[in-house]
Amino acid sequence: MDSGVPALALRGLWKKFGDTIAVHGISLDVPRGSFYGVVGPNGAGKTTTLSMATGLLRPDAGTVAVHGRDLWSEPDAVKRTLGVLPDGVRLFDRLTGAQLITYAGLLRGMDRDVVAQRTDDLLAALDLTDAAGRLVVDYSAGMTKKVALATALVHAPELLVLDEPFEAVDPVSAANIRDILTAYVRTGGTVIVSSHVMDLVQRMCDHVAVVAAGHVLAAGTVDEVRAGDSLEDRFVELVGGRQSTEGLAWLRTS
Repeated sequence: MDSGVPALALRGLWKKFGDTIAVHGISLDVPRGSFYGVVGPNGAGKTTTLSMATGLLRPDAGTVAVHGRDLWSEPDAVKRTLGVLPDGVRLFDRLTGAQLITYAGLLRGMDRDVVAQRTDDLLAALDLTDAAGRLVVDYSAGMTKKVALATALVHAPELLVLDEPFEAVDPVSAANIRDILTAYVRTGGTVIVSSHVMDLVQRMCDHVAVVAAGHVLAAGTVDEVRAGDSLEDRFVELVGGRQSTEGLAWLRTS
């Protein structure tokens, strides 16, 4: 595989829902072996873009290439290389945690013994071993997020696309997940993660794209995008919309 070919290349992606244009011709290159953050306010088009990038949603126009292969021309082959944690996780929650991860692996055509070992490994790494036999419907929001991440990892994909993977996850689990993802990137994998937490993205990612109103406002290495400021300050500068608090003069305790 040509190391110069991006892990993900988006070209002119558009998506419209009714009269609302959610994504306005987004183009983006995600380098192989990068830890790539996608940040933006609510309604920016992040989830729609990532859904199109992973084949969960067909774009109205534009192309998606994963490691140089067109997603919509070769959907089965390309999707085998992807691990996806979508927004608003919907799982077969009447399975136990162990059953759900096993099911995800078997759906990928993996050997049952390999799936069994990887399931045990993932449950341990994500601190879910004690909950392995519980139904996922009874999991907390953070546990549900972690078991969904495990289903995205079980087949050792080449590219991970994770929409808000740290949402509702406790700090210890978040640190464990960061370690898992960092090690994955260090061994040649590529991670794309969307997040609202600027400090987390600044510390964890080496590349970032700022998305707002369906457009890419800035993209590049984290240092290039933040341009000497904190990523949060640069984000606010790019996105705008910061409100004055003068109208809340009455909100005082003394």
